[in-house]
Amino acid sequence: MQNTIQVIGLKKSYRDLHVLKGVDLEVARGSIFALLGSNGAGKTTVVKILTTLLQQDSGTATVNGFDVVLQPSQVRQSISLTGQFAAVDDILTGRENIVMIARLRHIKHPHQVADDLLRRLGLTAAANRRAATYSGGMRRRLDIAMSLVGESPVIFLDEPTTGLDPEARIEVWNIIKELAASGTTVFLTTQYLEEAEQLANQIAILHEAGLS
Repeated sequence: MQNTIQVIGLKKSYRDLHVLKGVDLEVARGSIFALLGSNGAGKTTVVKILTTLLQQDSGTATVNGFDVVLQPSQVRQSISLTGQFAAVDDILTGRENIVMIARLRHIKHPHQVADDLLRRLGLTAAANRRAATYSGGMRRRLDIAMSLVGESPVIFLDEPTTGLDPEARIEVWNIIKELAASGTTVFLTTQYLEEAEQLANQIAILHEAGLS
């Protein structure tokens, strides 16, 4: 199976703090890859490098066939990112949040795209409510819906269920499984072994800035 993400010898330090000491990994197309590790292990640093938000000190990384340093624009066009904290605008409604992203990405028929994603993520009934009124699980689903605008082939989910109650976590798990079933490659970071075991085709543990 063709690899969507390939990382070789990735290193990153901040002065005397060695965050990544040489990470190697491969992620197959259409799979769910879970990067497991405790707080401070370097999971978010890996995600930031792979999504072109941070440059490594050494090593190489390609996403969807594009080098993250040499071809950052092509990488960004291939991916979506959902961070640890929901990046929704509380003043806007759920529908308005998605429409805004669709317009920023120059997607045709943004209102239709928003309606489709709201239905897919189970948010139709709350579509016209301000995001400030959403529960934690609803905000996370809206955040993921916004990441799905444009149907990127690769989606990064950085600890998507942190702080959610058990019911909301299961909702997010089902969404992730549906994404992979539709052919999307999912790169997931998590602190929870149970979550990784439930979802991932492949699990890597980031320990003392290296993989095991």
